[in-house]
Amino acid sequence: MKVRCLLIDDEPPALKVLMSHISHINGLEVVSQCKNAIEALEILQQKTIDLIFLDIKMPKILGTDFLRNLSHPPKVIFVTAYNKYAVEGYDLDAVDYLVKPVSFERFLKAVGKVRRLVDNKTTPQTEEHTPTPEAFVYLKVDKNMQKVFINDIVYIESWQHYIKLFLTDGKHLLVKESISSMENLLSEHRFLRVHRSYMVSMNKISGYNGFSVQVNQTEIPIGRLYKQALMEVIQTS
Repeated sequence: MKVRCLLIDDEPPALKVLMSHISHINGLEVVSQCKNAIEALEILQQKTIDLIFLDIKMPKILGTDFLRNLSHPPKVIFVTAYNKYAVEGYDLDAVDYLVKPVSFERFLKAVGKVRRLVDNKTTPQTEEHTPTPEAFVYLKVDKNMQKVFINDIVYIESWQHYIKLFLTDGKHLLVKESISSMENLLSEHRFLRVHRSYMVSMNKISGYNGFSVQVNQTEIPIGRLYKQALMEVIQTS
């Protein structure tokens, strides 16, 4: 499956680097290149785009403001010279945040994240993705990396610049991470994004309706942009 890309950057050398990196990766197709967000809006109205490589500091409108105003944004990888926008970028659900000059190795890692998300969306979940009781991840809690067993996670809530992991024992952990990075990490373990601010373990859902899923005694809202994918997964599980 081809991933259709749109490149948005006001610096020709930066676009040249992106084009060079993309030329070495099978499965990426550059649909168009734009110098600013205004041009990009026209392309998005005319063509199907799966992935945007988006600069932030551009004339007329910042890349972050551009993304914030898209009603149905595709996947986005920020490519910028400024570290200071990183937190805002992840809060906008960017798949990754690359700082110029971008090495091919780092670029390849970012593209790999996109491919995992696309594959997870187009491939129905099956029992082989159910995490084993021993499966775990290390996550930053306070100043320590803490071992968390995946089967103990009930759902995840985005909370300012952190996330809250709600566990089977009723406790929760405040983790220095973004919900988008957790989506990348846990999607293969039957975790699904149901809202801009929530992910749930499919194995922990006890019921659902058109507006929410029930996890234990908690109602988790279903976001409009996530409803169709969620219903497809639930009905094929």
